[in-house]
Amino acid sequence: MSSPKKFQFANVFSLSAAHLIHDIYTSFLAPILPLLIEKLSMSLSLAGLLSVIQRIPSLFNPLIGILAEKMKIRFLVIFAPAFTTIAMSLIGVAPVYIILAVLLFVSGISSTLFHVPAPVMIKQVAGPRLGKGMSYFMLGGELARTLGPLIIVATVETWGLNGSLRLIPFGIISSFVLYYRLKNIEIRKDFKKNPLAIGYKSTFLKFLPVFISLGGITLFRAGMKAALTLYLPVYLMEKESSLWFAGISLSLLQLAGAIGTYFSGTISDRIGRRMTLVIITIISPFLMWIFISMKATNTLPLLILIGFFLVAPSSVNLAIVHEMDTEHTAFVNSIYMTINFVMSSLMLLLVGVSWDLIGPDLTYKLSAGTAFIAIFFALRVPGKKQQGIEPSKPIQNPANQ
Repeated sequence: MSSPKKFQFANVFSLSAAHLIHDIYTSFLAPILPLLIEKLSMSLSLAGLLSVIQRIPSLFNPLIGILAEKMKIRFLVIFAPAFTTIAMSLIGVAPVYIILAVLLFVSGISSTLFHVPAPVMIKQVAGPRLGKGMSYFMLGGELARTLGPLIIVATVETWGLNGSLRLIPFGIISSFVLYYRLKNIEIRKDFKKNPLAIGYKSTFLKFLPVFISLGGITLFRAGMKAALTLYLPVYLMEKESSLWFAGISLSLLQLAGAIGTYFSGTISDRIGRRMTLVIITIISPFLMWIFISMKATNTLPLLILIGFFLVAPSSVNLAIVHEMDTEHTAFVNSIYMTINFVMSSLMLLLVGVSWDLIGPDLTYKLSAGTAFIAIFFALRVPGKKQQGIEPSKPIQNPANQ
């Protein structure tokens, strides 16, 4: 079969829809976190630890990346939403903290199995417009973070925390729909062994400067992102906002983020990845400083603007990773995702601890301040010629699964 030489919208759309369906359920934690804190008498440190527990399976990303080169990866993308749906729909009925943690850990496993291979599949169908393809894919994920809070808040407001059980059938049905839509898509990369290909260790060392730059951006922006996503409902409710206002605020923030991820990847195709990242890292912390100084009830317009820039680097970072000139695309993607997990999880936990020690206002200011350091790493993102990165090439002879 001839390799794709143009942007395959139908296949990109299907994979982006799978991302949307899956991440709707993974976004349930933050909106109902204030209710779970009250129900289980949690501190903010323990609450922050929940998100870390959910991400622990990401430590196995490199292993999943290696396995993805040896198996039919599309089936991970198809069936992961069903497992995530069951686990996340049960968090509202968890009677104790340990059971809640186990459910989140299970959802983290299925999430890992989804997110490692899915971008690799996007690369196969995006043709020469890799940034645009990643933008569509991330748009699905960020729209999920917009719809997810609205869905779970409406559910618990109507039926209480136990009402989350009613959401189980929808995700399971979605996996069946995805099966019929994706099962015959021939998008698996031809992973036949190349005698000239370097090993996994050498691949990691070759692209280490890129990983350091992207890791630095992720680390120093992660506190700001955690404060404005996971902890935003708690912050707004401490400012005497209602659960509905907090949920709507989070949804609008995520909706703006979805728009931001779409435009950032597409724009980076034109003005360059590094320039796009520099612009984003400069603007974001300034906007958060303005947010901190405003009353909670007046922040919706600003939250929309903040959201546009908050998660915009994700599409650009993925495009950078998948432009690396390597035979081990899934492995490289898994390394980036592992770094992203370690950095963001560390800051999630630190923000929760900081909240308990110095309060929400100082924590938000500290998160905004550290985000300025990300500018330094954005400036150090290597150019394509510096690190053996080249524009995405068409894949020859995709395997017929």
